[in-house]
Amino acid sequence: MRLKTTLIPALSVLVLLAGCSAATTSTDADSTAAPSTDVCAVESGTASDSVTVTGDLGAEPTVTFDAGLSVDTTERTTVIEGTGDEVPAGGAAAVAYTLYNGTTGEKIDSYGWADGENVSFTASTAAVLAGIAKTIGCETVGSRIVSVVAPDDAFGDSGYEDLGIAGGDSLVFVMDITALIPSRADGADQPAVAGMPTVALADDGTPTVTLPGGDAPTDLQLAVLKKGSGATVAEGASVIVQYVGVKWSTGEVFDQSWGTAGPTAFSLTDVVPGFSQAVVGQTVGSQVLAVIPPSLGYGEAGADTTSELAGETLVFVVDILAIN
Repeated sequence: MRLKTTLIPALSVLVLLAGCSAATTSTDADSTAAPSTDVCAVESGTASDSVTVTGDLGAEPTVTFDAGLSVDTTERTTVIEGTGDEVPAGGAAAVAYTLYNGTTGEKIDSYGWADGENVSFTASTAAVLAGIAKTIGCETVGSRIVSVVAPDDAFGDSGYEDLGIAGGDSLVFVMDITALIPSRADGADQPAVAGMPTVALADDGTPTVTLPGGDAPTDLQLAVLKKGSGATVAEGASVIVQYVGVKWSTGEVFDQSWGTAGPTAFSLTDVVPGFSQAVVGQTVGSQVLAVIPPSLGYGEAGADTTSELAGETLVFVVDILAIN
């Protein structure tokens, strides 16, 4: 995704899991991206069935299994079957999770169980580790899932030394699915701003941007197209968004989540400054239109600039779906 200035920011298990390819919620999920892998066709097996999980839904569970758990194909077992809506392939869900190294039995990370800990993942291998997408794909809200993730769906033969994961290690997830994340902004429509690009929405929410005539503006321009009623995005927050980016010079789309990764999580510390400024202070459920000059984007074109977007004025339409 070209929004990011770096592929993987400073090591954080949460960001790593969400960005390795990568709560205010609602049950709207009428637009989803087609994942590159069938994340729903995952069956239970001897390994996933062997993991014992006890405790109430929504509270961090007690998990026991014999070290040395390893699979060649990812398995998942539904420990508690929820009665809520299904997480569609390409859709996003709010979750709580605990992660173990299946080979060593060691706990790697646990998050989302405490008040104020919000984390969401997308059921698409274009957005998160394949093992995560295969854990939540087509499961229902209110479910508790155990997955034993094959190395090919995790960190492969390389492993991840900083997390204590050796090459070829399988992972074990225990994950509660607490809510669906909307696939599009659901805020109230706001009046158009004269002189700004116009935005038309397809039935599934995909934006099409039409640029006005004339020269590109030299300052950051912002307009709120839909005003959401959710929490306010703080500086440096991790957010889940849908977005489309267009070059002012040509009108062509250079990057988007619609129809590709779907709802996408990233930190606002790892995007160009103009994008961060457009999102900070906005509310979840809002759709924001931003025109970003090169000084707040990828800089001016020059001998020392390698980005193909250097010198470009960028136009983004951003649907703010959740805060992680």
